Amino acid sequence: MSQLSRKQQTQKRHRRLRRQISGTSARPRLAVFRSNNHIYAQVIDDAAQSTLCSASTVDKELRTGLKSNGGSCDASTAVGELVAKRAIAKGIQQVVFDRGGNLYHGRIKALADAAREAGLQF
Repeated sequence: MSQLSRKQQTQKRHRRLRRQISGTSARPRLAVFRSNNHIYAQVIDDAAQSTLCSASTVDKELRTGLKSNGGSCDASTAVGELVAKRAIAKGIQQVVFDRGGNLYHGRIKALADAAREAGLQF
């Protein structure tokens, strides 16, 4: 019996989730990727295969305002607010949340809650 690494387990969960979740032009997908040092969020229209907007802790405007590093809940909250503002500016109100195979906990939950507070519905 082979043991899967943590990354392989996350990828397996993500493939399983993506069977159910798909973004349309009416309701795009808010995809989250979490690394050890940063967090990235994209609003994706899977039908058109295009990224509508994105935000991450490596954005210049966000990096200067962060007190801590990109791998914290505070940074995730800031990314959630920023991606929601950018999506609403493009006329996107509703999204489907794609947690990227990660558990809905900690930094992923902080990003989702911040995006909801900023006005996105999912």
